[in-house]
Amino acid sequence: MNILRKWNQISLVKQIIIGLLIGVTLAVTVPESAASLAIFGSLFVGALKGVAPILVFILVMSAIVQHRKGHQTNMKTIVVLYLSGTFFASLAAVIASFLFPVQLSLAESAEGVTPPTGVTEVLKTLLMNVVDNPVNALVNANYIGILAWALVLGFALRGAADSTKAMIANFSDAVSKAVGWIIKLAPLGIMGLVAESITTNGLESLLGYGKLLAVLIGCMAFVALVINPIMVYALIRQNPYPLVFKCMRESGITAFFTRSSASNIPINMKLCENLGLDKDNYSVSIPLGATINMAGAAVTISVLTLAAVHTLDIQVDIATAIILSVLAAVSACGASGVAGGSLLLIPLASNLFGIPADIAMQVVGVGFIIGVLQDSFETALNSSTDVLFTAAAEFKEWRKEGKKISI
Repeated sequence: MNILRKWNQISLVKQIIIGLLIGVTLAVTVPESAASLAIFGSLFVGALKGVAPILVFILVMSAIVQHRKGHQTNMKTIVVLYLSGTFFASLAAVIASFLFPVQLSLAESAEGVTPPTGVTEVLKTLLMNVVDNPVNALVNANYIGILAWALVLGFALRGAADSTKAMIANFSDAVSKAVGWIIKLAPLGIMGLVAESITTNGLESLLGYGKLLAVLIGCMAFVALVINPIMVYALIRQNPYPLVFKCMRESGITAFFTRSSASNIPINMKLCENLGLDKDNYSVSIPLGATINMAGAAVTISVLTLAAVHTLDIQVDIATAIILSVLAAVSACGASGVAGGSLLLIPLASNLFGIPADIAMQVVGVGFIIGVLQDSFETALNSSTDVLFTAAAEFKEWRKEGKKISI
């Protein structure tokens, strides 16, 4: 009991780091232990994925039902940040791809996957997800559909009796408490995930794509450490890095290993609560960010598409490069509605340069090879930025009201 009490006194971030170090140590020294440790990672991710859809549905609906008339929300600012951040990330990736051109040794075509044929198809898929059956949306973790139905039912219940509103609030509190219990298992889950990742994937297959990975990860780091802080500073007018590093540390680490923005929604909700943010805002903005705030996906689409362009020695003018930035940003926002995420949107962007579909699918194959790192960094950037922009929008209002911003 004394050990458990002392363990609970340690912050969650330090607990996760301890779990990470134990996982790395066991994977390197006792590789055969990874198979037994992997179950902890699978259970943790499974629990997060299981609770996230009902958490989003209940919290968003409760936030709309309990919303007080005249109570200010920051959703407009947050949505502008999400869309602007995704575009600037894409633009930075395009510029980096011209400064550090990468040529690929094309892999085998990705088989068994069908990319969308155009932006229209991506947007149509997105719209069809909005009107999905609510039960089906919950079962399949279709967050666009979950958000839509939560908003519809929330507004429909605004005129409900106080007892009904109280019941919904009680359900919201109960689900939040259950999520808190799952998050306490994060150190054990991270230990299992990192042990499994090191022993099963290795790094040998990635060495041939070192330059491509350097450009991809470098772009994502530039977005996280330069572009995002500039955007946050413009709102809060004080040093943005304490907030940036807190989001990267407490949201990015778990997102890196789970490689799922949806799985990281409960982690982000808890972080927003710890930052003292308004639940009415973050209960909507966090699940929304998991679907449309896709800076990492925009980087992946832009870099891999231009790597194909350089490989085929296609000349690209500035105007076309800017169009690619816009296309990548729009496509990235729809990535959640396409099976396979950002990689399957590469043929769509490649079509802008007349690259044949068979070549584009070979580039997708390269994406799958480097996916163990590319997808991890992409998800860490996407998910941590959800909290960053949500907090920045609210801190802007705090600054106007003269409230102290302490992180």
